[in-house]
Amino acid sequence: MDTTPIWIFGYGSLIWNPGFTCAARQVARLAGYRRSFSMRSVHYRGTEAAPGLVLALEAATGAACEGLAFAVPQAASEPVLTYLRERELTSSAYFEAELPLDLADGSRVLAKAFVIDPSHGHYCGGLALEEQAQIIAAATGERGPNSEYLFNTAEHLAALGLSDPALVWLAARVRDIRAEITQG
Repeated sequence: MDTTPIWIFGYGSLIWNPGFTCAARQVARLAGYRRSFSMRSVHYRGTEAAPGLVLALEAATGAACEGLAFAVPQAASEPVLTYLRERELTSSAYFEAELPLDLADGSRVLAKAFVIDPSHGHYCGGLALEEQAQIIAAATGERGPNSEYLFNTAEHLAALGLSDPALVWLAARVRDIRAEITQG
């Protein structure tokens, strides 16, 4: 019986809300991809009428994305993968991939990751940061305000010692926009 764990890469909400139990977790780096607000959310953080934005793992030459790698025991792998597929593949905007991760302990593993399909209608890569901020500040979906998703991700990345300057800027700008709305 194979006892090698499967690895899952979290770069957005999986970092702060994985929804499954893991045997271990480590900071990890994925070369050739970046984290970006490049997927319209019409359920979780927005609606059909007013889509929000959620993070996607987007292929990008020369880029690297830092996040968390979760080790899941083989015995739990099927229910965990079923849960993640139901959660992450609801709109078919992501596809499941197995990608090489460099772990903080110096080892390299293959991990399951959910990558944006740039041909999908919900893909919206290349939006200016200000446009992203305006959308995120206003949108709300069945899982709550889009801003909450941004703030949680930015705060948890910072707590892990991971720097994402775009998310730091977005979080500050969205706070300013929301303050202007409540004052105005």
